[in-house]
Amino acid sequence: MFDGIKRRVVSLWFPRLASDRILRARPVDGPFVLTFSQNNANRVYCLNEAAEARGLYRGMSFSDARAFCPDLSSRPADPPADQRFLSLLRRWATRWCPWVGFDGEDGLVLDITGAAHLFGGETAMTDAMGAHLATAGLSVRIGLGNTRGASWAKAHFGSDAILEELPVAALRLEPETVTALKRMGLCSIGQLAAAPRAPLARRFGPGLMLRLDQALGHQPEQISPAPEPPHYAVRMTLPDPIGLEADVMAGTERLLDRLCATLKDNQTGARMLCLTLRRVDQEAQSVELRLARPLRDPARILPLFQRGVAEVDAGFGIDQLRLEAVQVEPMPPEQVTHVNDVGGRPPGRLDDLITRIGTRIGLENVLRFLPADSHIPERSFIIAPAAYSEPQGNWVASRPRPIILFPPEPIAATGDRPPAQFRWRRMALTTGRVTGPERIAPEWWLDDPNWRSGLRDYWRVETRQGRRLWMFYTPQNPGWFVHGEFP
Repeated sequence: MFDGIKRRVVSLWFPRLASDRILRARPVDGPFVLTFSQNNANRVYCLNEAAEARGLYRGMSFSDARAFCPDLSSRPADPPADQRFLSLLRRWATRWCPWVGFDGEDGLVLDITGAAHLFGGETAMTDAMGAHLATAGLSVRIGLGNTRGASWAKAHFGSDAILEELPVAALRLEPETVTALKRMGLCSIGQLAAAPRAPLARRFGPGLMLRLDQALGHQPEQISPAPEPPHYAVRMTLPDPIGLEADVMAGTERLLDRLCATLKDNQTGARMLCLTLRRVDQEAQSVELRLARPLRDPARILPLFQRGVAEVDAGFGIDQLRLEAVQVEPMPPEQVTHVNDVGGRPPGRLDDLITRIGTRIGLENVLRFLPADSHIPERSFIIAPAAYSEPQGNWVASRPRPIILFPPEPIAATGDRPPAQFRWRRMALTTGRVTGPERIAPEWWLDDPNWRSGLRDYWRVETRQGRRLWMFYTPQNPGWFVHGEFP
C-alpha cells in the first residue's frame, strides 16, 4: 500500500479501561474495584491504581479483597458499556490516522505509516496521544513498532525495550505455551528466534512460529479498521424557497427514496423519523413520526407525514429539508406474497392505522389485549401498547368468556342456582336460560383480595330482556355477583 515507506504501527493499551470509564464520571478517593459474578462468587474484574498498590489483583475473590482492604469501594462491571466506550475511543483515534482497529477488549491499533509527519514526528505524535488520554482521565500504555506484534509487545511489556529482549509472553501466546517455553529455557523472544524452528513447530504447532514471524515482520498482519456505522440521514438544499404543502411532500418523497434505500441495504427499518424543515429566517420546525412497526417502504411512510406537514408554518419559505431515521430496528428480508391479511386487507394496513391514530393520541395509548397464562378471569389477559407487541393468538378456555368484564357487582338472591328474577343496575330481569356451573378455584399461591371468598361457580345467564350475563355464586360465603356480559 505504501511502496518505499517503512510501516509503523502504534498500539494503545488501556490496562484499566473499565475502572477509568466509571471513575471519569464519578471519581472515588482511595481503592476502587469493579466486580463480576463467576461460579456463584464475586471476583475483581478491574481495579484502579490505588487498589493495585494495596496488593489487589484481577480475578481475586471480592471477599478476600475486602479483607485486605476494608475501605474498598466497588461497583458491578458492565462489559457491554466498556466496549461502547472503546468504540468511542476508536472514533477519537481516527484524528491521528484513518486506519484504526480494535486490539482485543482493551486496546486499539493504529497504522500511522505516512501520517506521523503531520504531527511533528512519531515522538511528538505519541506524546500528544498520551497527553490527550491522560487529560481525559485514562491510563494508557503506548507501543510503537514496525509490526502490529512488535507494537503490542512494547505496549504491554516495555515501550523502550528491544523486541528480542522482551519475554515470550509478549508474542500474544497462550499461558500454557508460555509456561512450556520457559521450562525449555526459552524465556525471551531472542532466544526463541535463535532456537531450531522444526522441533518447536512439531511440539507447539504452526501458531507459535506465526506469532514470532508476525512480530519480527517476516509474516504480514493486517490492521482492519472497524467499519463506520451507517448514517440514516439525508438532506436537500433548495435553490429557491418553497412554502406549499404539496412541494414539501414532494421533497419529502425524494428524501424518503434515498433514506429507505440505505435502510434496505443495511436490512433495517425505521421506527422513528424526524423531518426538519429550515426556513429562510434560519428557524427550523420538525415533524416527528413514530411508526407502529419498522418500515422502509416509501409509499407507506409518505402519507403518514401528511398531517404533520400540514401543520408546519413555512413563514417566508423553506430552503432546506432534512430527514433522519432517529430509531432503527433490524428488519431482515421477508418472503413477498400477494396473499392479503385476514378480512381481505393488504398486509400492513393495521400497522398504518395504529400509526395514524398514534400520531394523534400517542402510540403508547393505542392498546391491545394479550392472553395470559391464568385461569382467573381477571388475570387471563394483559394490556400492552399495540405498537410494541405482537398478537399472540386466541385465549384458551374450557368455557366461553365474556368480552365485557367488570368488577363483581352483587345482586340480591338466595340459593345455589341462578334466581328466576333479580335486579341488576336498577333493571328488573327475568331468567330465561342458564348454562353452568363452571367452578373456578383461586390461585392459592397468590393473595388476591378479590378472591378471598374462595371458590366461585360461574353461570351463563340469558334473560328474557336480552341481557346475557356472566354470574357467579360463592359457596363459602353465599352470595351472587354479576362479573361480565356477553355481546
